[in-house]
Amino acid sequence: MPNTETAGERVNYAATLAVLVVLAFCFPLSERLATQTGLSEVVVISALLGLLTFLVAANSVRRGVNAHRDRLAQLQQAREQVRATPQDPEAYYVGGQHLAAMLLRLGRRREASEIIDRYARLGGARETDIVGLREALSRAESRQRRARRREPETVGRRGA
Repeated sequence: MPNTETAGERVNYAATLAVLVVLAFCFPLSERLATQTGLSEVVVISALLGLLTFLVAANSVRRGVNAHRDRLAQLQQAREQVRATPQDPEAYYVGGQHLAAMLLRLGRRREASEIIDRYARLGGARETDIVGLREALSRAESRQRRARRREPETVGRRGA
């Protein structure tokens, strides 16, 4: 598998590691300093654990946002490729992912269906890819139908 890590991601990992090293070094010192100033160990540990929880949550949200932004950038690149050369089956792929599969992951079934139909009409499109994409679309639609059937049940339970 090729290394897709960017220089910015390596910097983020290095910065995260540096913060963890600093926290590991400073924790005993700050705990000792706090007890000398009259704070109890429980208060210090609770505050530091709260801070650590906040940092982990913020980092998790940031990674999720960055991943979503990357998916949208790939989607835009695939759309531009298809717009530029609509008759080329390879234009529907970016980074080994098909445009319709990207759309399905983002919950855009109608648009994915149109892309699959357009891709199926191309002369050089692979039949196995078309079948796989149609199966993925079918699974997404059946999940949506199941969710719609369950929706009135959960609304009724909340009101009871």
